[in-house]
Amino acid sequence: MSVKTVKSISIIGMMSDLDEVIQFCGDSCSFQPDDAMSFYSDTKNFVPLNDKNPYAQPITQLKNACELGGFPLSYAQEPSSQSSDALLAYVNQFVDRTEEIVSRKLLLEQSIDECQRAIEQVEHFTGCDIDFTEINNCQYITPNFGRLPKESYEKLSAYSSNHYAIFFPFSNDDTHYWGAYFTIPEQKNEIDRIFSSLFFERLEVPPIAGKPDDYMKSLQTKQQALRDELTQEQEKLSAFWEKEKQQCLATYTKLDELNSYNEIKRYAYRYHKSFILVGWIPAEKEKYFTKKLDTIKSIEYSVNDAKDLHNQKPPVILKNPPFIRRYEFYVKMYGLPCHNEIDPTTFVALTYTLFFGIMFGDVGQGFVVALIGAIMYKFKKMEIGRILVPCGIMGMIFGFLYGSVFGFEDLLTPVHQALFGTKGKLIEVMEPESINIIIYGSVAIGIVTIALAMIVNIVSSLKRRDYESAFFGANGLSGFVLYVSLVAGLVCQMLLGIKIMNIAYILGLIVVPLILMFLREPLGRLCEGKKNWQPHSWGEYCVQSFFELFEMCLSYVTNTMSFLRVGAYILVHAGMMLVVFTLAQMVGGVVGYTLIVIIGNGIVMALEALLVAIQVLRLDYYEIFSRFYIGEGRPFTPVIARKPQ
Repeated sequence: MSVKTVKSISIIGMMSDLDEVIQFCGDSCSFQPDDAMSFYSDTKNFVPLNDKNPYAQPITQLKNACELGGFPLSYAQEPSSQSSDALLAYVNQFVDRTEEIVSRKLLLEQSIDECQRAIEQVEHFTGCDIDFTEINNCQYITPNFGRLPKESYEKLSAYSSNHYAIFFPFSNDDTHYWGAYFTIPEQKNEIDRIFSSLFFERLEVPPIAGKPDDYMKSLQTKQQALRDELTQEQEKLSAFWEKEKQQCLATYTKLDELNSYNEIKRYAYRYHKSFILVGWIPAEKEKYFTKKLDTIKSIEYSVNDAKDLHNQKPPVILKNPPFIRRYEFYVKMYGLPCHNEIDPTTFVALTYTLFFGIMFGDVGQGFVVALIGAIMYKFKKMEIGRILVPCGIMGMIFGFLYGSVFGFEDLLTPVHQALFGTKGKLIEVMEPESINIIIYGSVAIGIVTIALAMIVNIVSSLKRRDYESAFFGANGLSGFVLYVSLVAGLVCQMLLGIKIMNIAYILGLIVVPLILMFLREPLGRLCEGKKNWQPHSWGEYCVQSFFELFEMCLSYVTNTMSFLRVGAYILVHAGMMLVVFTLAQMVGGVVGYTLIVIIGNGIVMALEALLVAIQVLRLDYYEIFSRFYIGEGRPFTPVIARKPQ
């Protein structure tokens, strides 16, 4: 539950040493550059280095060429040792050769497709012993080859009065007749209009030359020749890649490295004959950086703790053990913590897993969820899969306590009787007494969770030096005392019969916190030592604070009642499975009963897992995070020039 410490490092040196410094920062894989202008008060003589990055375009061209050729790009063990000019020349040569081969391939593929379309069209006219060349060369008639929908062919009878509106079919398929109609110059426009209205489609290929069977053979011969030529071009492309692969990957690795160096250079400024570069490093890397920088004679540097830079927003590195780390996925969805804020990942890990297990209590279904989560992460690398594994296991644990296995509520009864000495199951979910316990237990979980969130807020606010929030806020010390006192008083008075809510209790633990919360803004300014601690208008402030205080008190009730959903889903699960088994008994028969139970379990499991996952996340985001978490941090994203192999 921590955020790693980062430090800012400001480096000043001669321009001649800039490239060496940048190379070291990039190779370290732990330097995040930042705008130096925001770290200095007097920046009038700072001049940005507007040097164009000479490697951005070549590396993009190389990537595009490899994608075009289907060449898999990866980082080489050793980057190329060639000069920059040689690298750029190689990229041009590689790109030109790749585009040349691929262009020929594309033209051949296009020609093959055209041949295939022609073959598909001409095959409808095969078997016809007519020389189409002679027909096409007729002087006084114009042939029109194509296809006509069967419905339109039947409508031709309506044009029987026009002796030229005749369609000659050669073949047909399920939807069309393939053939031709003929026109003479005097009737061409009229006949074309008629067949157009009948949705006649002309051939999409050049006119058939000679007899259709002979033309088909010529097309097939041409297509095979094109395919052979395409195979040769593909072999050329494969041979080219095999020859150039090693050098291409080495060049790509080096270009990516140089491109990364130039990304750092964009943040550097010129100051007379010197340069200024500012960035962030993890605290544990300080000695590594200073040791290297000490070897460069012209370099001067300063390292500062992030907490000492009040006007800066340091990047954040989360530090959590492996089990907790998987829940960073949810924290990052909401927003990273600031550097002076408590990391809520541990809180999320505990509450999310626990609430999910309580709400999704079933041994069999929990096992399936855990198994699906493991498969999702192993084969698809889905982060949500890692979270489902412990959630499914927690569901199995609570499913054991509820005595539920795929909805069968009596399978574990003998086990409960042997282990716990009960007459039946340990927890009979649908019994009236158990329902009351589940409801009260849900409210108790909400009370404890909210109280813990308030404690976390007090600590986090003190860490941020936000005394108003820490002492006088709705989730600060005053709010904590008020909330706990109200809950304890009501429980003792109404449930336990202990009358503790006397005048002293009410004045000291309820009225005083309310007054402190009412005056939280001026009291907070006083704690921070501000001179202008009083509001501009006390009347306006009192009215505004009254309604805000009323809303705060109302939120205590609504937020606590929101945790009733934890118990509600326990009952919903039991109710849904009861419906499944009722339907299975209505269907009857071994096969029908089994199918309904299996399908019902699948539907309930999918639906409930989705709803529970969303509802638990809602509890974390809205009922817990809203009490102590800001989440406006930015991630630590160092420039990585030396890619891991």
